[in-house]
Amino acid sequence: MSLLLVVEVEDIKPLDINIANRILELSRLAHQREIVAFSDFLNLDQLHTLHNLPKVDLSTQYITFGGYIGAERQMVAFYQDALSFNGEVNLIDALHFPMAVIFIKPTNIKYSDDLTHRDYLGAILNLGIERSKVGDILVNLNSSYVFLHASLTDYITKNLTQVRRTSVIVTQISLGSFTYQPEFTEIKGSVSSLRLDGMLSLALSHSRNKLTGLIQGGKVFVNGRLILSNSYKIKDNDIISVRGVGKFKFVRVTGKTKKDRDYVLIYKYL
Repeated sequence: MSLLLVVEVEDIKPLDINIANRILELSRLAHQREIVAFSDFLNLDQLHTLHNLPKVDLSTQYITFGGYIGAERQMVAFYQDALSFNGEVNLIDALHFPMAVIFIKPTNIKYSDDLTHRDYLGAILNLGIERSKVGDILVNLNSSYVFLHASLTDYITKNLTQVRRTSVIVTQISLGSFTYQPEFTEIKGSVSSLRLDGMLSLALSHSRNKLTGLIQGGKVFVNGRLILSNSYKIKDNDIISVRGVGKFKFVRVTGKTKKDRDYVLIYKYL
């Protein structure tokens, strides 16, 4: 099967041919062997490539999962059309993604540094782990949850003993019972329309020129899909991620102003 990557569609970023070929290979493998084939964790750019591949080039259906709702880095499961499940949640459970979640906390909080996402990721990669084997890292005040390929769980729990200068304890958490509710601040305001640039302006308080640069520079994703159009229309519960800036959720329109502008509610994640 050949892949044609010349996509003449407005506002679509050129696809990553290496990732595209790997995706097609996994889909063919799942079809030919009648198995479920899994990718490593894909980042937002790689997920963009996945979502924009012509469906006719794929040999199977697929579903993505990152361990919790709203995850940015996600694995992809390629499965036969013949498989039938009742609902997406059951499908995710039935496919048995090779994914685990670990909890990292200081041995002694009193002597702990203020650790960041970069600190936790650096400590894991220093163990010789490939970035593609690690999913999202959720940092709390003095701890973090890390999603990773299940095959690495024992190795990391035994060998990760320090993050920066802080001694840590690593334990595995049941993925099935894991729940995550991100902290956020509510933003309320009015916009002239539900265009992406207007929503970004309200949520991020940036100038229109800077926002245009972020969008056209390939920094803005909506539900994991790269968007390059300022006029893209946002829908209820869309998750907007701006690389290097932050992430927020457009909840809904709550009313109208006298000048027919939309009152909206946004959750900006902390």
